[in-house]
Amino acid sequence: MIKNILLVLLLITSLATSAQRTNSSPYSFFGIGEEFNPVTAEQNAMGGIGVAFSHYKYLNFTNPAAYADLRYTTYSFGVLNNKLTIDNGSEAQSTNSTSLSYFALAFPLGSKAGMSFGIQPISSVGYSLVNETLDGSGGIIERSIFSGEGGVSRIYTSLGIKIFKKLSIGFEADYSFGNIENSITNQIAGVSLSTKYKESTIVRGGSVTVGTQYKKVLKKDLVLSTGATLKMGNDLKVTGDEYLYSLTFTSVGNEFGRDTISQSSISGNYKLPLKATLGVGLGEMDKWYVGVEYENQEAIETTGFLNTTNAPYKYSESNRISFGGYYLPKINSISSYWHRVTYRAGVRLEKTGLLVDGSGLNTNFTEVNDFGMSFGLGLPLRQLSTVNMGFEFGKRGTTNNNLIQENYFNFRLSLSLTDTQWFQKRKID
Repeated sequence: MIKNILLVLLLITSLATSAQRTNSSPYSFFGIGEEFNPVTAEQNAMGGIGVAFSHYKYLNFTNPAAYADLRYTTYSFGVLNNKLTIDNGSEAQSTNSTSLSYFALAFPLGSKAGMSFGIQPISSVGYSLVNETLDGSGGIIERSIFSGEGGVSRIYTSLGIKIFKKLSIGFEADYSFGNIENSITNQIAGVSLSTKYKESTIVRGGSVTVGTQYKKVLKKDLVLSTGATLKMGNDLKVTGDEYLYSLTFTSVGNEFGRDTISQSSISGNYKLPLKATLGVGLGEMDKWYVGVEYENQEAIETTGFLNTTNAPYKYSESNRISFGGYYLPKINSISSYWHRVTYRAGVRLEKTGLLVDGSGLNTNFTEVNDFGMSFGLGLPLRQLSTVNMGFEFGKRGTTNNNLIQENYFNFRLSLSLTDTQWFQKRKID
């Protein structure tokens, strides 16, 4: 077991060094960046469902009550590769980025409880946009460069307890932290000095989630499962500094700061309302499962420096509906390896809650919605461990109202290592 843990840590270290996210959606300019749903690679391949689903060896980032059914120690990490095509209606360009999705450990506590803890990113900022003004002959007379980097991650701990034979409850506490830098550089032809506005912010905040799951065995080994979670409302506090200064560029493009024009402090909050998730599923253990899930959250509110009435974006109510499941032909097949493979698929329709005004008047806001289709494979290894692959095709945004439409392809890879039970008294025959 120690060897396996060291192997995982070595892989994580190498991936964190060589596979950092280098770019992301232009919509990461808004708020705390491009946000990620906290799901495992297995959940994502099923459309993101998980509130009503539990398993004796798989992690579940959606509902902490699911850990009451955990029977094996499992440590897992995931990697995401994102290919993004950006289309503004007249031209398109593609980018590619890779990042570490999560690292988590879960283990049973006796026969009626389980616990998990881990770390995962929840948002990423990585845009780089250029706006140029041309003269009558096509020469550039002014260039503005919009860029941003950073993101927010969270550490969490979850506990699930079976209080009755059919009913489990769960609790999760997490702490979010990160650094985000946004800047606008303006260059005018014939002017030796450029100007740059930069925001450097720190994001901090905690939250609590409670969840429940109920299971009932029907005829012919069918299991009906329901689940619900409530993520309590919380604040993400944003502090930092904003600068306006002049600069020049070296011959190789490096920035050389000159005079600071102004400097001030930043202080604000993202007020995240209560988020509710409901789901129901039906299936046979280690044979098949189908489920549907609905999530809803009221509009995010901003206070302090973030509360600008003339901003080109705002928030509204967000919701998501997902449908998916898996099929496992024969878990103990000897004749065919592919009969022991888990096949997953799902669809997701999401109203992100972000509204953007591309008209420049700040009066005509358009919703940024997201639609994705996914499928995946769970490839078994020895001793219940698996390699999970997920593929997702989707579309975010629209070209209406001078906005940008994104077509994306996500490839997710996770290694789920399952070991012997912890905290169990050994029996001697």
